[in-house]
Amino acid sequence: MLSKDNKSVRPPRLKPGDTIGIVAPAGPFDSEKFMKGKTVLESMGFQTFFDEGIFQKHGFLAGTDIQRTDQLNRLFADPTVQAIACARGGYGSIRILSFLDFKTIKKHPKIFLGFSDISALLSVLYEQCGLVTFHGPVVTTLAKATKKTIMAMKTALTSDAPLELTPEDGKVIKPGVCSGLVAGGNLTTLCHLVGTPYAPNFKGKILLLEDVGEMPYRIDRMLTQMKLAGCFNGIAGLILGVFEECGHLNEIVEIFNNIFENANIPILAGFGMGHGEHNLTIPMGLGATLDTDKNRLLFHEPATVV
Repeated sequence: MLSKDNKSVRPPRLKPGDTIGIVAPAGPFDSEKFMKGKTVLESMGFQTFFDEGIFQKHGFLAGTDIQRTDQLNRLFADPTVQAIACARGGYGSIRILSFLDFKTIKKHPKIFLGFSDISALLSVLYEQCGLVTFHGPVVTTLAKATKKTIMAMKTALTSDAPLELTPEDGKVIKPGVCSGLVAGGNLTTLCHLVGTPYAPNFKGKILLLEDVGEMPYRIDRMLTQMKLAGCFNGIAGLILGVFEECGHLNEIVEIFNNIFENANIPILAGFGMGHGEHNLTIPMGLGATLDTDKNRLLFHEPATVV
């Protein structure tokens, strides 16, 4: 169903007993963590389905590009599957973008969930199909997910109320209020889309960024590249998730403060999204209002439809 912005398509809401298909569009994964994560999905009241082919390994990938793409295309086309979760990120999503069956995906909109390297797919599914996607846990990270992470995920996929996210340790980098569609994800992955046919358009958007294991100078380098490429021109606002193992928070905040020094936009850090202790699920491609005074990101409507 079309959202209020007349482009975003909200997927059908999950109900108890619905089936979540699991796909491996990127790297291979630990089978023990996978099975534990699968059990977590089932404990939430859902059934799970996956093709045995997801356990394939092709070097640093979970199968060949065609094999991984076929899994994803089939799950979108399968009427018995109501949502799709990714087994793991790692690397590889960017390699399958040109093989995706966007016509079929448009005909069968459904919940698609993941983060990290999966950000490439979250972005492209919105840009090509208008599909509201979900930046949240992958199956292997659910194995050790906090209760807060699990509850946030279930709420995002099943609630009939607009989501409101308030960072516990919110840090205002630039004050203000703005509205726009939420977009973004993993900084490294998004940076790699620059210059490709799948480069995202962040104009008018509230941009979410997070990362892991990148030294501060690398964070600065990627942001500088994207700034020089015009990626941040006209963005409405910026929210920062967790930058795990990327240096001290104050250092990261200073980098963003410098890069966006002349941008008159609200910037709020401290959201528990990404590779940190908590990974709260957030709809991508859905309208929201960022208010630094109220320390919150408030969505304008539910992320899913009946």
